[in-house]
Amino acid sequence: MPALRQILIVEDDSALRATLAEQLLLGGEFRADEAESAAEAEAKLARADARYDAILLDVGLPDADGREFCASLRRAGRQTPVIMVTGADAEADVIRGLDAGANDYLAKPFRLPELLARLRAQIRVYDNTDEASFLIGPYVFRPSLRLLQEPARNRRIRLTDKECAILKHLYRAGGMTVPRSVLLGEVWNYSSAVSTHTLETHVYRLRQKIEADPARPSLVLTDNGGYRLDATILAPAER
Repeated sequence: MPALRQILIVEDDSALRATLAEQLLLGGEFRADEAESAAEAEAKLARADARYDAILLDVGLPDADGREFCASLRRAGRQTPVIMVTGADAEADVIRGLDAGANDYLAKPFRLPELLARLRAQIRVYDNTDEASFLIGPYVFRPSLRLLQEPARNRRIRLTDKECAILKHLYRAGGMTVPRSVLLGEVWNYSSAVSTHTLETHVYRLRQKIEADPARPSLVLTDNGGYRLDATILAPAER
């Protein structure tokens, strides 16, 4: 199955927060982290290992107005998709939320399928923007441009569509092994029963481009019938 996308839920209602986290997990697409205040959310976002694909943000937080918090994230350069979740659904409230930098606005009570659809839509849009970038060892990975940049050596590495797709899936796995059958299905739409060396060929070529010693890879690792990235070299680029 595809790697789960990480969602940060910023909501002071503990019951609602727990319900949202549980429901997101049940769908098999997302995993959730929780924060009950703007301060806790800011601390989680500042962690070196933080990789959030979207933020569900309540307006009425105990220590801040969610709209002001969203605006502060944008001023800091973070472009992670933000969906405001609030009981205030008047037109003026929606406009204030969007003007603060939110990507979408969802009024309570809402239906879970609608929330999931909006999450998917915002993540899909963000993944295809020029702003989406991720750190993989010495490289800044920019999927939409099919590009790896190595600032220390002022080097740019062009990737093919398939090489880029492989790296995206491995990055999203956060250092966990992605089975060969999953990569074949996600990147090529191949059945797990298909016998092919296509994946191995592309991984070989990718290693030739990015590994210091392709014969002894340190970034793209073979592991237990699949591939993974070394978890210690993964981090989000500043958003």
